Amino acid sequence: MATLLRKIGLIRLHNRDTEDPKHHHNHRGGGGGQQSASLRGKGGGKSGSHKQQQQQQQQQQQHPGGAGDASPGPGKGKSKRAAELAARDKQPQPAAGAAGAAGAGGPRERAAGARAGPGPAVAAAATGGSLVPAARQQHCTQVRSRRLMKELQDIARLSDRFISVELVNESLFDWNVKLHQVDKDSVLWQDMKETNTEFILLNLTFPDNFPFSPPFMRVLSPRLENGYVLDGGAICMELLTPRGWSSAYTVEAVMRQFAASLVKGQGRICRKAGKSKKSFSRKEAEATFKSLVKTHEKYGWVTPPVSDG
Repeated sequence: MATLLRKIGLIRLHNRDTEDPKHHHNHRGGGGGQQSASLRGKGGGKSGSHKQQQQQQQQQQQHPGGAGDASPGPGKGKSKRAAELAARDKQPQPAAGAAGAAGAGGPRERAAGARAGPGPAVAAAATGGSLVPAARQQHCTQVRSRRLMKELQDIARLSDRFISVELVNESLFDWNVKLHQVDKDSVLWQDMKETNTEFILLNLTFPDNFPFSPPFMRVLSPRLENGYVLDGGAICMELLTPRGWSSAYTVEAVMRQFAASLVKGQGRICRKAGKSKKSFSRKEAEATFKSLVKTHEKYGWVTPPVSDG
């Protein structure tokens, strides 16, 4: 009986295999696919884990601080970024020109520029100065010097010896001018003869922007009255003011105009006791001249008729 049953079971198994071979093949193939997939999954997991370990080792070598620093959490990364931005805002920002100059070139060029320090333009901007006024002042000095040298040469060639010039302390910009002649029909000329006064001495100082600004002129000696000569030896003449001055005027022309003003204003040599010995002072002359300029700018200058000379 047992033998019969075994035979019947074998026959059923044989029939099943012969009737549905496809099913049997899929079953075996599916099992093999699952096994291969499982093997591949295990192999891929092992290889992926190995690569991850290698990357972590490389990051630890690059950042000795530890794996925690190499891959910070979201909160730690944000806080670190915020700290960097705050530190950057606290640093002083360089000027645009200096930043452009420092940014040009490679690291060596930038390091050399930092050692050399800022250029002339940057240094001038930092100190609040400028290079243009210095060059302009030098140009004005050259113009003034050339003009005064020419004036001295022209005066030295005068045939009538109307005036003569002496430099004060060898300065080209500070002159003592001697007026030797006035109108011989005037009372001032008679005073000069009677007092044995050979000349009227004046002082002229030339500003930095001469001949575009007038010189400051005042009488030194003798002490004069009237003739448009005021306290301190200041001279009331429109052409000696910034408004009445012209760069075309020469020292000789100014002195001839002054001599005519002395005669027209009835200028006399002071002979009063005590007062005649008191000398003019520059400080008093400057104060008087500033006052008269303000007065004439407010009320205007009176131009005498041509018939009066």
